[in-house]
Amino acid sequence: MIRIFYATFVAALLLSAPVSAADEKPVAGAKPGEVAPGIGRDRLEQAVAAAWAGLPPDMQARVTQDDTMRVCSQYRNTPPQADADAILVREKKTVVYPGDGKLLGNWKEGEKIALSGFGGRMGDNPKLANGGNCYACHQLAPAEISYGTLGPSLLGYGKLKGNSAEAQKEVYERVFNAQAVFACSNMPRFGHNKFLTIEQIKDAVAFLLDPESPVNK
Repeated sequence: MIRIFYATFVAALLLSAPVSAADEKPVAGAKPGEVAPGIGRDRLEQAVAAAWAGLPPDMQARVTQDDTMRVCSQYRNTPPQADADAILVREKKTVVYPGDGKLLGNWKEGEKIALSGFGGRMGDNPKLANGGNCYACHQLAPAEISYGTLGPSLLGYGKLKGNSAEAQKEVYERVFNAQAVFACSNMPRFGHNKFLTIEQIKDAVAFLLDPESPVNK
C-alpha cells in the first residue's frame, strides 16, 4: 500500500512541472527510463491502476488516460508541434454541437453554472445538474470578488471578442473540449467528459459573450 501511495504521489509530482522534453532532467538516483529510483513508467502505471481498482466502469474511465492525456503527461504539457497538431485534430472530432445550431443560451443560467461547484464530489447527488465552478480558475463578473487565477481573467470577454457566430463557436468548443482549441490545456473537457450538458455549455457561452451579461458590463 505504501508503495502504491508513493508511486501515485511520484506521478503527480513528476507531471506537475511544465517543462519541455528537451529540458527534462532525470530524477536523482533514477536510471534512464525510470520516473523515480527503481520505478519505471510501466510499473508506475500499474501502481496507479491498482490504487483505483474496483471502481464502477464510468469512474474507471475517468482515471484511465486516453491518448491525449498520455502525450500531455509524457511531455509535461509542452508536446512537440506534430503531437500538438495531432491532439487538436483528434479532439476536434469529439466536439458535439447543438442540434438546433444555436450556440448562445441564457446568460442568467450560465451565471448559475459559473458560480456552482456542485458535482463530482463524494456525497453529491448524481441526479442533479453539475456546476462549472468557473470562478475557481477565472475572474468573470466584477461583483464576484472571490475567484481563482489558474486561468486568465475573463472579465469583459465579450467586449474583447464580440458576439459573432465565430466567437460563439470558439467559446463553445473551448468549453466543450479545451483540447480541441489548445493542446494540453489545463482546462477540463466539460462536454467531452459529459460533466456539463450541451444546454449548460450554451448558457456558459452566453454568460461570457452576451452583451447583457454582467461579465461585459
